[in-house]
Amino acid sequence: MVPKLKLAALAAISTLALAGCAAPPESEPGKTADAKAPSEFKACMVSDQGGFDDKSFNESGMEGLKRAEQELGVKIGFTESKTPEDFKPNVDSLVAQKCSLIIGVGFMLNEGVRDAAKAHPEINFALVDARFMENDKVVEMKNAKPLVFNTAEAAYLAGYVSAATSKSGTVSAYGGMQIPSVNIFMDGFADGIKKYNEDNGKSVKLIGWDKDAQNGSFVGNFEDQSKGKQLTEQQVSQGSDLVMPVAGPVGQGTLAAVKGKDTKVVGVDSDWALKYPDQSKQILTSVVKEIGQAVFDAVKEAKEGKFTSEAYVGDLKNKGVDIAPFHDLDSAVPADVKEKLEALKKDIVDGKIKVESKNNP
Repeated sequence: MVPKLKLAALAAISTLALAGCAAPPESEPGKTADAKAPSEFKACMVSDQGGFDDKSFNESGMEGLKRAEQELGVKIGFTESKTPEDFKPNVDSLVAQKCSLIIGVGFMLNEGVRDAAKAHPEINFALVDARFMENDKVVEMKNAKPLVFNTAEAAYLAGYVSAATSKSGTVSAYGGMQIPSVNIFMDGFADGIKKYNEDNGKSVKLIGWDKDAQNGSFVGNFEDQSKGKQLTEQQVSQGSDLVMPVAGPVGQGTLAAVKGKDTKVVGVDSDWALKYPDQSKQILTSVVKEIGQAVFDAVKEAKEGKFTSEAYVGDLKNKGVDIAPFHDLDSAVPADVKEKLEALKKDIVDGKIKVESKNNP
């Protein structure tokens, strides 16, 4: 056995040798403090009150975090919010856990994540679905990155195909809360319907959202599935044969309302035909946000010391948003409509069509 004194001496010599060889990393403009070593790096996440099993944007965020754990070898941590009162304490708890990067999922996490970023410049932060706001103004911090999505572009395509396949000539939408990340879906949806009407001399009607007035039907939260069911039933009674619920888990109330009926649904955030396979024959398509990829990329950048405060904006061009395949309803969409959708998508990507929204990120 080697004497303990000799082991200590060897360890000290090794440490000094390593210290002499290592050069401090150079800082680059616009980048945050040095990244922690891979073995120390910990990426953390706070859900909004929908929880990580919402089959929507919280779940998508968690998928990105777990992918980073598997592929990048980072440690992860997370806290799940049940009420808005949980947001700030949950963020603070992750600060206490010495997380290297803390990601808040959803517009509602703005205040908690923003304040923590200000108080802890040594930690990197990201916010899914919103820019950082204070007193109704966008604020920028060197250690805080918005992960936002121009969902109006994908919703435009969903609106077009919804109008094209509606038998009643009326489709509908409603939101969870009246916030920009919800309204933007319905803005694009409305414009897609309008485009279909202009191209085909039709007058398909949208109920539940008035783009010009920026008002419509809202549940008031992202939890009350019974209210989502009630709103859906009201819209169906007004003639709607397709509903787009932009309300996270509340959308499950819509699925319950239309089950067994000849009413279609457009999902949001993720591919609902895959999330709800038992009702895939009623899900025309979904307006998908690649939240998981955005989260993964943010973790990778932070781990590699390349994290910046520049906003990530997902759109059709960078494949950050899109519409999902038609799956079981593929035969219900005429070939000429599919061709038109591809042409519209190309025109949006090429900048020939600009999908305007007051809620653009």
